[in-house]
Amino acid sequence: MKRRLFVVFVIAVLAQAAMAQTIKTGVLVIGNGNNAIGAGFQSALSGVKTILLLQEPEFNLAAMDKNLASGLELTFLNKMRKEKGIKDSTAAVYVDGTSANVVLKNWGDSVKNLTVIRNIKWSRIKRSGNNWNVLLADGRTIKPEVLVNADHTGQVNTAIALPAAAAKQWQALSYADNLYRLSVASGYAEGGATGNILLMHNLLLPGQENLVVLNAVQESIAAGQAAGATAAYAAFFKTKTSLSNLKVIQRELIDHKLSVMPFADVPSADSNWKAIQLLGLSGFLKAQIAAGTARFLPEQPVTITEIKEPVKSFYYKAQIWFDDYKEPEMSIGAVLSLVCMVGNKSPENTREEVKKKWKTGYKFKTEFDLNRIATRREFAVLLNEYLNPFIVNIDKAGKVLR
Repeated sequence: MKRRLFVVFVIAVLAQAAMAQTIKTGVLVIGNGNNAIGAGFQSALSGVKTILLLQEPEFNLAAMDKNLASGLELTFLNKMRKEKGIKDSTAAVYVDGTSANVVLKNWGDSVKNLTVIRNIKWSRIKRSGNNWNVLLADGRTIKPEVLVNADHTGQVNTAIALPAAAAKQWQALSYADNLYRLSVASGYAEGGATGNILLMHNLLLPGQENLVVLNAVQESIAAGQAAGATAAYAAFFKTKTSLSNLKVIQRELIDHKLSVMPFADVPSADSNWKAIQLLGLSGFLKAQIAAGTARFLPEQPVTITEIKEPVKSFYYKAQIWFDDYKEPEMSIGAVLSLVCMVGNKSPENTREEVKKKWKTGYKFKTEFDLNRIATRREFAVLLNEYLNPFIVNIDKAGKVLR
């Protein structure tokens, strides 16, 4: 009898200890929609221990069929096509809740660093220095370094005394200023327009360290992916979100195939997509924006008028080159002359190197001809490789720092 009572006592103690368990993690994402999916998965993929707290039994996805899908959203849609037996990677796919949750369950189980907690409510959220303590209804406590608020109910905002989120985080791509250079996601469709971008500072709140906020009015896996990379940066480097390195985060997102510029005519499957994305952030070649759609026009010729001032703003030596070059358009030879002068490279060696890479390395379908007018695609690839404007520092307004 005494032994039985002892066993019952031990079980009760162990159960109580389990209930009082403290879980430390780099990032905690609260939510169960598109925003939460993107944030949770990207944070884990960026190498940070991540918990995705649903509070409900399943994910509840918003429509995404009008978006310019890239990154994790495109990966999810391709997994949905496979689940439904659709072989055409460009065919529309109906995202029903049952199939979507099967796909997300299987996908989530395969992602290292990701733990998904379902159907458990949080009961208290409070700060612990720059970090957080989140008490769950089952008695466990999660202690994340960074909190991503992807909650659609507004209850997290209330719990930590934050004002209601702004009505919108996404905005139309515009070249009226240089803020487009701060973009960390693109392609969310609203009102028939897909030429929209999300700036990194719109994910952060002044004075609220290690808190990344998403707006449930505009549910988007792309926005969540940007939030996840931002949160992961702070957790990985043990720093504050206010000290986030924009360039590192943009590079991380592009490496995970997320378009940060909404070029509708250059999908992520394009062999030159990455170079065009990186150059797009410089503004050397600006998109044509019409009816809410942004097009890069990769096969159009390059003119001096469109590139002269932005290139000069990045490189002092480019001013000398443009003073000497009098033609209205840029030939392939002129592009190589520009990169050689600005980048201090040997013209002969560079021409031979580019010629060898033209079709096998760059995957160009055109012929290598120094006298032919360069296309925007060719210009983007060559400038990206030989001058790498992406690494040039910019300030918080997107202005070049030299």
